[in-house]
Amino acid sequence: MRVLHTVTLHSTTHAFGGPVRVALNLCQGLRERGHDARLTALADGFALPLPEEIEGVPARLYRARRVLPLGFSGITSPALLAGAHRLVRDADVVHVHLARDLVTLPVALAALRAGKPLVLQTHGMVDPSERLSARLLDAVAVRRVLRGARAVLHLTSRELRDLEAVVGGAGLDRAVHLVNGVPAQPEGPAPQGSPRILYAARLQARKRPVDLVEAAPAILARYPDATIVVAGPDEGELGAVRRRIGELGLGGRVSCPGPLTGTQMTEELRRAHVYVLPSVDEPFPMSVLESMAVGTPVVVTESNGLARDVVRAGAGRVMTGSDGIAAAVLDLLEPSARQAASGAARKLTAETFSMDAVIGTLLDVYERV
Repeated sequence: MRVLHTVTLHSTTHAFGGPVRVALNLCQGLRERGHDARLTALADGFALPLPEEIEGVPARLYRARRVLPLGFSGITSPALLAGAHRLVRDADVVHVHLARDLVTLPVALAALRAGKPLVLQTHGMVDPSERLSARLLDAVAVRRVLRGARAVLHLTSRELRDLEAVVGGAGLDRAVHLVNGVPAQPEGPAPQGSPRILYAARLQARKRPVDLVEAAPAILARYPDATIVVAGPDEGELGAVRRRIGELGLGGRVSCPGPLTGTQMTEELRRAHVYVLPSVDEPFPMSVLESMAVGTPVVVTESNGLARDVVRAGAGRVMTGSDGIAAAVLDLLEPSARQAASGAARKLTAETFSMDAVIGTLLDVYERV
């Protein structure tokens, strides 16, 4: 089966985060089962010529051009817009990781025009919005592709409700629940040395990286030799993070190494004793799944889409507010608690979020459409 995956942006800073990681994981899993899965996206930060593969996945990348001051929604490629019909022509299934942008929407529309089976996956990026730009795109294209898709994949019941609200009317009758999967990781030794606390996600207000810095003094009061790492591409919060580090006198204990490659991410997760993601209303964070897959316990908020699974399995701690970060981290730094949570985290990802199960469900969807 020939499958074309389309995602908005692949960059050297990994600025688009989870959707790219999900698309690559799915393509890799499909290729391992003998299917011809390929990826197309905009590219940013790469020297010419642009890469023709990403982590073993054949890729057709287009240099990103900013045409509107609307964040990711304002970037596109004239070559992609002109050639979208050629991109979808040879595919048996077109799988679009849909956002309100000028990359995924044109490819989805091209698939509909060509009569190609279209599968959409929105990763929580398409929800009701009063922004003028969002309402315009909804009216012109988003509702059309949601209604025309042969299947719409959703992570949570909340995401499904949001999509139905965007579509309006009778809602979606082709919705399929599909969780994110994470590749199995070999079991390694437990991290050694002084406690290491990791945040590794976009430095964005909703993800609240400053909250971990705020919790650092209480953690360091118990473990003076601990290290806190706040990693990820800057999306507006790096300045606030650095200011708070300076105000609290934590320059020697809290570091900001910037964005991590996929390999670096895995290495940092294995080194960490605890992974912290304080973000609110996070649909289904890949960084949390990746952390649990290597056996690193997690601390998340109750509005995180994985919070119930974390609690049920005992794979970490769930906090109700930012004030709970320090207490949750300190609890997990107790050797017996960390060992139990680590084992539970690995078991949870292996049994509930394995790539093998996800690819099996996805292939069933492809065959139906």
